[in-house]
Amino acid sequence: MIRVLVTGSRGQVGAEVARSLAARAELIAYERATLDLSHPDQIRASIRAARPDVIVNAAAYTAVDRAESERDLAQAVNGAAPGVIAAEAKRAGALLVHYSTDYVFDGANLRPYAEGDAPHPLNVYGETKLAGERAIEASGAAYVILRTSWVYGPSGRNFLLTILAAAAKPELRVVDDQRGAPTSSLALARATVEILSTRGTGAIDAGSLAAAKERSGLYHASARGETTWHGFAQAILERRARRGDFRMPALIAIPTREYPTPARRPANSMLSNAKLEAAFGVRLADWREGLDEVFSVLP
Repeated sequence: MIRVLVTGSRGQVGAEVARSLAARAELIAYERATLDLSHPDQIRASIRAARPDVIVNAAAYTAVDRAESERDLAQAVNGAAPGVIAAEAKRAGALLVHYSTDYVFDGANLRPYAEGDAPHPLNVYGETKLAGERAIEASGAAYVILRTSWVYGPSGRNFLLTILAAAAKPELRVVDDQRGAPTSSLALARATVEILSTRGTGAIDAGSLAAAKERSGLYHASARGETTWHGFAQAILERRARRGDFRMPALIAIPTREYPTPARRPANSMLSNAKLEAAFGVRLADWREGLDEVFSVLP
């Protein structure tokens, strides 16, 4: 059976990836307590002990605003660690799947970003994630880097759960001039499994991994459609209202300048997924369908 090592296995993406792979592969799951990516020697020892065929790196430093004052830690986890993981993947002959972000772009484009567009991050988080991408690309390992956007899910710390927790307030003020595609952790995990498996059978084996290695590269993987943070919040609250026993708060659209944060965000986070679909036949659903799916598993 194929051996898959998943880092960040208790994070919102890692937990879903681990759950999705558990019945298809021999799973080795590391959470932060058992594998801290800020320690390179620990990374090397853990990967060599696991002897994986696939490494799915779902661990990351994701505190976007705090990264502005914790650059060294963000760089260690997001920038340096992926290079160490990639070097170990090459040593083991393993395929590396790694998640990156729309925040490598500055949002100045009017159209969705393609993989070939020049990155220009606006914040430390984006800078460190871009450094991680480049370290993987320079490693000589077989890899699939998946840039995604506005990730949320039924667990962890994310916009969906923040809005639901704040919904008892009489009024919510939410930014309405940043565009993107909210992408659920469930959809991203499903896309990962599709990339690793044989199309049609869903089996993960030596043949499907060889095919994935032949398509080694950088891809965008986000939900279809687009909205703003305000539009996303509206959709969340509407779905919460369908469950009953809920009074909808007033939802006020505001510009970014009225919600200052330590880290700047891109105005346009839209990503083109055409390359992913052409290479792997993977097409994520519309963000509204993804939101419905997540609500179906919320307690």
